[in-house]
Amino acid sequence: MKKHILIIGIFVFCTTICLSQTPLSKKKKLSQEELKTWVHKDYKQDTIAGTSLEKAYKELLPNKKGKEIIVAVLDTKLDIFHEDLKDQIWVNTDEIPNNGIDDDNNGYIDDVNGWDFLSNNKEEFVAYENVEIVRVVRKYDSLFKDKKLEDVSKNQKLAFQIYTKAKNKLESSLDRYKVRLNNAYTDYETFVKATKLIEKVLKKEKFTVLDLYNLQKTEQKDTLVIQYVSFMKKKLRSSTTLESIKEDIEYYENGLYKMYNIDYDERKVVGDDVKNINDRFYGSHKVYGRVPFEHSIPVSGILGARRDNGIGIQGISNNIKIMPVVMVASGDEHDKDVAVAIRYAVDNGASVINMSWGKNFSTEETWVHDAIKYAEAHDVLLVTSAGNSRRNIDEQKYYLNDYLNEKEIANNFMVIGANNYNATEKLAASFSNYGKEHVDLFAPGVKIYTTDTNNKYKFTRGTSFASPIVSGIAALIRSHYPNLTASEVKMILMESGTSFDLNVRIFDENRKKMYVPFSELSKSGKVVNAYNALVLAAKVSKKKK
Repeated sequence: MKKHILIIGIFVFCTTICLSQTPLSKKKKLSQEELKTWVHKDYKQDTIAGTSLEKAYKELLPNKKGKEIIVAVLDTKLDIFHEDLKDQIWVNTDEIPNNGIDDDNNGYIDDVNGWDFLSNNKEEFVAYENVEIVRVVRKYDSLFKDKKLEDVSKNQKLAFQIYTKAKNKLESSLDRYKVRLNNAYTDYETFVKATKLIEKVLKKEKFTVLDLYNLQKTEQKDTLVIQYVSFMKKKLRSSTTLESIKEDIEYYENGLYKMYNIDYDERKVVGDDVKNINDRFYGSHKVYGRVPFEHSIPVSGILGARRDNGIGIQGISNNIKIMPVVMVASGDEHDKDVAVAIRYAVDNGASVINMSWGKNFSTEETWVHDAIKYAEAHDVLLVTSAGNSRRNIDEQKYYLNDYLNEKEIANNFMVIGANNYNATEKLAASFSNYGKEHVDLFAPGVKIYTTDTNNKYKFTRGTSFASPIVSGIAALIRSHYPNLTASEVKMILMESGTSFDLNVRIFDENRKKMYVPFSELSKSGKVVNAYNALVLAAKVSKKKK
């Protein structure tokens, strides 16, 4: 086994705990039941590229309780009444519910379970907000509209280039949405007409793909029937229904008229001064409720679903209390909401903050960086997802990030890529972003079984669901070793991960397949390992005493 040197503060620590490179395994096919728990498996014991959490609980934590750790989930509204989450939701004991008074004097009235920065006290909330390219164009349009690069001053050239890139992206996106919306309208109309005619020909109200195949075998002379049968076969084979087409229409309409609309007033409901970062006491206490984009519920389940209630799934730790902080809707997160949400979480006791989202542009990056440094000053670890565009974010900047002019501004910030369960060339999830400089670590992000709304469960995928795994393991470490700082926990997670000595498939910006060592996809070159992290945390913690 290779020795790895961990340098934390004044400590130089040598470890040989399971850090050796791991040999290539054959592809393993998992059953549905096995897929439900693969995230927690150990590679050496199970030949599955999981996190070794089960092994950690069996061998390291059988009788250890640990302390309660608050993990803020900065995301959409959350179903806090879900059967597998209701006992894990943070409660602000200094606040009396629904009395209309700011009992704890933190500036947020009745924030018993968290705060929603995208709503108001009339129970109105933001379901759709602009994408960031709209905000960029809106910010610079009066300054740069109809100008060329040679027309702007030297100190404005970078802003002009960002504006031009955003404007071109906005125009192409609008064109794409218009085409897709028109196609959806056409599909809806054709679906209705085709259904009516085919039911008439078959003399039955409902029909199947088999009925359509049988109808094709007849000597059908009506060209319209032939066209409709072909159309419906494609739709039924792809499980398309009239309801799903309606959903597509709604999505593209909201995209065209809200998310990508420069005239859409995304802050009308919120009512804050969006240009004033010090105007931060807006929103409402209602962190739950149905929204078009249900994202927080699967994230929160992975992180903190109850482990010992005999139902659903097992999160990372029962010691985790989830603090919902709502600042995500369909569209892109506003930099102001990001910054004030981080500060809210820090000020109200979070030790770890999970942020499973990102974007390609930023209008107020300084506000966000200031909030990251504020969290660092208060010893809070921030964990975010690397993104799902399967690109190198060392070369194409992605937000959130913790660097300015290629220099890190803080040491409490982690960016997480997603891995698959097989240690093969497909170990890196096909959709995951990567970067030797700007991605810190990988974690499971494919076929993740987790909580869904209305006491349901589902499989999902994405770097959004790799991030809470790392957040949860970080919280587990801080629960059992509270003398460790956020930066020490970050270093432990990166040093103690599982290494894989193999080349993996990735894609370049032209979607061309290429192969690189897995170790080159992140700063650590590893997959998070809960067992190794706890062993190393114990040694570092003991050294500090």
